[in-house]
Amino acid sequence: MFKQKNKAVAVAAMGMLMLALAGCQKEGPAEKAGKEIDKAVSSAGDQIQAAGDKIQSAAK
Repeated sequence: MFKQKNKAVAVAAMGMLMLALAGCQKEGPAEKAGKEIDKAVSSAGDQIQAAGDKIQSAAK
């Protein structure tokens, strides 16, 4: 009886795992927008760093 219950739990867990992995394969619009925002913030940070470096060089 316990073996059947363990098998049922294992099958259910495998099914849930498969559904979770299938859902992660597609990238939706929110994920795409998030990636674009990350790129923009990184680019802005790089530009601010470059401007700060120029200011430090000019101050010497």
